Amino acid sequence: MATYWTVGCDARDPQRIAAFWARALGYVKEPGFDEPDNASIVDPDGRGPAIGFLKVPEGKSAKNRMHIDVRVAGPGPWDMAERARLIQQKVPELVAAGATVLREEWYGDTLGHVVMQDPEGNEFCVA
Repeated sequence: MATYWTVGCDARDPQRIAAFWARALGYVKEPGFDEPDNASIVDPDGRGPAIGFLKVPEGKSAKNRMHIDVRVAGPGPWDMAERARLIQQKVPELVAAGATVLREEWYGDTLGHVVMQDPEGNEFCVA
């Protein structure tokens, strides 16, 4: 039996960053975690881990050691052209929600992933 676990994240504005990641991942707010200093989101289907956000006074100061990959095409194997289309469809949605595009990574003629930053500057990839 797997152990239940939560990804814990520091944040300047837990509610704002939780709302961003809920939209990016298709998660919902976890009941009971909506105070100004903390927020938590959960997979509505109960498959993925919860993600908690705790207010801290300091801002982000270096590159992430871990990051989230938003896998828009689901589990492989993939039709790479369809996967690239889904990546290119998701990126503008996340930009509209406050993310920033840093760069595209290509594997020859195939779009591999897009490196982005969330509204607080944390790097992640859309793959």
